[in-house]
Amino acid sequence: MDQNPPFPVFPMHFRGILLLAGMYTIAWSAIYRMMGEAMLTWLASGNEVNAELNLGYYGAFGIVIGLLIFFSSFYPISWVYLIIAGIAGKIILAIWFTLGFLPDLGWNKRTAFELIFNEILWIFPLILVFLRGLQVKKFLIGEGEKPA
Repeated sequence: MDQNPPFPVFPMHFRGILLLAGMYTIAWSAIYRMMGEAMLTWLASGNEVNAELNLGYYGAFGIVIGLLIFFSSFYPISWVYLIIAGIAGKIILAIWFTLGFLPDLGWNKRTAFELIFNEILWIFPLILVFLRGLQVKKFLIGEGEKPA
C-alpha cells in the first residue's frame, strides 16, 4: 500500500505545533505583562535597568499573538491567515525586543535565550505549518471547483 497519498495532507502534529506555540507565547507574554520588572531584572543579569520600558504593551501584544496562533490550531486550513498573522506578530515581537529592550538590557545569555528561543525559533515551524495549510487549502479549493 502506498504511504504517500496523491493529495496534500495536514498532519495532526502540525496542529500540536500551533497549540504549543500559542500556549508558549501566551505564557511568556503573560509573564511580561504581570511580572515585567522582575523579568527585566532577571534578563539584565544584575545590570541596572530602566523599569519604565513598555512591558505592559509588549506583554499584551504577545498575548494577542499567542491567542491568534492558538485559535488557528482549531481550523488550520480555514484560518490559515491567522497563522501568517502569528508569524508576523512573532517577527514584530522579536524586532520590538531587539530595538526596545536589548539596548537597555545588554546582550547576555538570558537575553539571547529570550530572543532566540521565545521569538525567532518559533518562526520556522510556523512558516512550515502555514505553507502546508496553504497547500491543502489551495488543493481543496481546486477540487471544489471541478465539475462532477
